[in-house]
Order: sequence, then structure tokens, then C-alpha cells
Amino acid sequence: MTMMQKVFGFEGRLRRRDYWLINIGFTVIIVVITLVSFAIFGDYEKGSGPTRVVQYVLYIPQLWIGIALALKRCHDRNKGGGWVVFFWLVPVVGWIWGFIELGFLDGTQGRNRYGKSPKGIGGETDSKLAEIFA
Repeated sequence: MTMMQKVFGFEGRLRRRDYWLINIGFTVIIVVITLVSFAIFGDYEKGSGPTRVVQYVLYIPQLWIGIALALKRCHDRNKGGGWVVFFWLVPVVGWIWGFIELGFLDGTQGRNRYGKSPKGIGGETDSKLAEIFA
């Protein structure tokens, strides 16, 4: 899976490591862009103006990437996309559960209904070895 597919796509599975690295990296980018916007336009005190427009423009890709990453982590845990809605829209319980489920629990070992393991576990070589040593 390419980096563009990991960040913007809705299919496949995503490892915890990639989930955290992409989330942290994208958050740093958003913060830097916002701070640069504050420095250039100087409208921090106003609460409106060009910086607010920049934040609104950044909200759409931020939402898209957040949904894509959460969905692929759910797929790695062998769960459907409805769980993303639960994790995001149910206050406190959903947020904590989603944080633990997506950020800390290991994905399904081997292949599941959403594809092969992103760790390479349970690939063709494993099934061939199972046939040989069965």
C-alpha cells in the first residue's frame, strides 16, 4: 500500500505504527500551518479573519484523513466502518473506547475479510508452509 493510499484511501488495513505516525505527522503539519498563519496575518486576538479561513480550509482534509485512518484501523481489527461513527459520535465512552481500540490493540493476525495483514503475517508463504508441514 502506498503512502497516498494509507493517508487518503478507505480500503485495506493499517498497522498501529502507521496510524500513530500519520496522525502525529499530520497534526504537526496542521499546527505549523496554523502558527504560520497567525504569524503572517496576526489575527489571533480577533478570532476571525484569514487564519480562521485557513483553519476551515484545513478542516476538510483533516476530517477525510481522520476517517480514512480510523476506518483502516477498524478493518485491521476486523470491524466494519460503523464503529468509526460510534467512536467519534458517542461522547466519552466512544472516544475512550476508540482511542484504546484504534491506537493500542493489535490487529487481526493473518488475513481477515478486509484483506491481508499489513504486517505480512498469514501470507502465501504461511499457507504453503502449512501445506508442507500438515
